[in-house]
Amino acid sequence: MLEGLSPSQWNQPTSAGTWRVRDVVAHLLDGDLRRLAFHRDALPQPEMAGLRGYDDLLAYLNALNQSWIAAASRLSPRLLTHLVDDIGRQAVAFLSSLPPHEPAHWPVAWAGEGPSEHWMDVGRNYTEYWHHQQQIRDALGLPSLTHPSWLEPVIALGVRSLPPAMPRSAAAHATVHVEVTGPAGGRWWLRHEADGWVLAVPDAEAASEATAATRIDAEHASRVWFAARRPQPAAEHAQLSGDTELARAVLMARALMV
Repeated sequence: MLEGLSPSQWNQPTSAGTWRVRDVVAHLLDGDLRRLAFHRDALPQPEMAGLRGYDDLLAYLNALNQSWIAAASRLSPRLLTHLVDDIGRQAVAFLSSLPPHEPAHWPVAWAGEGPSEHWMDVGRNYTEYWHHQQQIRDALGLPSLTHPSWLEPVIALGVRSLPPAMPRSAAAHATVHVEVTGPAGGRWWLRHEADGWVLAVPDAEAASEATAATRIDAEHASRVWFAARRPQPAAEHAQLSGDTELARAVLMARALMV
């Protein structure tokens, strides 16, 4: 896709704040470089030792991202394309080598996980690439990556952002049925237990007893969960029933660091 872009397309604005297409591409390159440097090659990250929670981590990542985008402004589109290809292949080879159920190098904070397993960290990496390529495709009017082979894993990983997004003030044993329609979708069951919300696959009887229910198609769900924190227009396509607060909380979950 990148090899066919014109100079004006590289500078096209995207939905990623002030970032242009070239900035989103540079950000993806940075993610792969960090993966290889800090994870594969064990380069220390001493500045992470002082982070005390989600807000500190978010501020650290935002500063890291912006410093890289500024530096990458000195790279031509040709260099960016070459580096994304070369470094990306190395990152894929490394990620493919990781034992799925061993502890990950970085936890997936948006899923509320302390330690994560490699499979979830690799999945997070996949959704990062999918999300940012969607931003580029939207900016350039190119076809979206909505075929089930691309979108199904995005949805299956995105629903893992739901438990930490649900209100802790909900009644004990409250339940929410989440249905994502279409060939890339599925059905899930959120249950409020003593130690927080739990995500599971429901049976038919459980769905009929839900405190609340949220139904949305897969493409709109992906645009809701992988977007900025503010309410998204795609959420208007959802069908809500039961407890409105719980049903709407599903639409405010975000499967990325925002």
